[in-house]
Amino acid sequence: MKPFVANDSIVREIWGKSDTILFIFAGASAEFALNKAVDWLYFTGRLPADPLGRLFSTVSYARQIVFAPEEEALKAIDKITAIHKGVEAARGATIPDWAYRDVLFLLIHYSIAAFELLERKLTGEEKAELYNVFLQIGMRMGLKDLPANYTAWLPVRAAHLQEDLIKSHFTTDLYLQYRKHLGAFRYGVLKEGQKLVVPELVAKLLGLTKPSLLTPIVPLYKFSRVIRLDSLIKKALLPAAYSKQIKALDRH
Repeated sequence: MKPFVANDSIVREIWGKSDTILFIFAGASAEFALNKAVDWLYFTGRLPADPLGRLFSTVSYARQIVFAPEEEALKAIDKITAIHKGVEAARGATIPDWAYRDVLFLLIHYSIAAFELLERKLTGEEKAELYNVFLQIGMRMGLKDLPANYTAWLPVRAAHLQEDLIKSHFTTDLYLQYRKHLGAFRYGVLKEGQKLVVPELVAKLLGLTKPSLLTPIVPLYKFSRVIRLDSLIKKALLPAAYSKQIKALDRH
């Protein structure tokens, strides 16, 4: 069966490693908290009740699409659309189109930021390829006003950050939930990890003062992967409840 994303695509390389995905998760958890449409995620009660699970769900859907045959990937995208339509019907309102784009855009940004932090700089062609995959996802969801290519996306992404982010009581509450579910130490690690991948505006709104305490540790972590000790580090740093899910993120 034809894959939705080519087997040799850089997108599969990015989304095939748990540590890269965890930094995508860290960045997304920061930007989610600032989005003006985050109240939609509070409407069902699932986000404040289980913020880690809710974010894992979002990441897992994206990853499922990346590695699925085209037919299955399209069904998964349609399922995401149907879920959101159900929430809209329950609330009697429509999720703003820009909010959908924001989620798509943050997945693009953190895919690049996480990979470049842990691996290498992406080429212009690779960034364009990554953008095109998420463009196809957005188009399947029926999203409007999506830039035609990566170059055109850059200023639109910058404008979205300026227009759609704000620190609100939802932000404060969500970070309290992060701390509650992670514990003080892991919560501190999360915030230091966020500093490594979030845009300057996000860091400023959240009060994430740079540089990150993890900056000198990243090269050591990269070396731990070479000698295959990274799994022990991840096991020590991450909640045991998610250990199986995290391990399953690695595709060999």
